[in-house]
Amino acid sequence: MPLVTIDVIKNVFTPDQKQALIEKVTEAMVAVEGENMRSVTWVRIQEIEGGDWAIGGKCLAAADVHALQKGEAA
Repeated sequence: MPLVTIDVIKNVFTPDQKQALIEKVTEAMVAVEGENMRSVTWVRIQEIEGGDWAIGGKCLAAADVHALQKGEAA
């Protein structure tokens, strides 16, 4: 049974966006592995506290990701 883990910074995605991620990732997995595997395909979202996630040595928080989403520098 496949298990997909999605790591995100806490407070970046709304509950509706997280549900959409779960649904779309599940659909992608089923497209590859077959419909019979849907009931045993697990998708989980782990939220990492802001400041506990870094890229290139720079710690990121939800506000940084929201700025990127708007096309602004983080």
